[in-house]
Amino acid sequence: MAELKITKNNFEAEVIKSDIPVLIDFWATWCGPCRMLAPVVEEIAEEYDGRVKVGKVNVDEEPELAAAFRVASIPTVVVLKGGKVVQTSIGYKTKAQIAGMLEN
Repeated sequence: MAELKITKNNFEAEVIKSDIPVLIDFWATWCGPCRMLAPVVEEIAEEYDGRVKVGKVNVDEEPELAAAFRVASIPTVVVLKGGKVVQTSIGYKTKAQIAGMLEN
């Protein structure tokens, strides 16, 4: 499953009401580390298909969502289970580090 584009319009349905864990990548087009992280997030989306929902939030297009999660630096990766934040990481992370967030 490809990554979902998360917006304030689909946030509740895709994230809050999800019956599986959700990983959200907060990013921006002008952010170098975000572009480095993008293929890693894509691989996670493919490998965890059906077990984890992977979404991306463009902080320039969705400032309300970024503010709601207190995103001050990007990339920020957040893992939610049952609509609640269980893990947060700021900055570039390896695939193994992100997978570790999902395994905990």
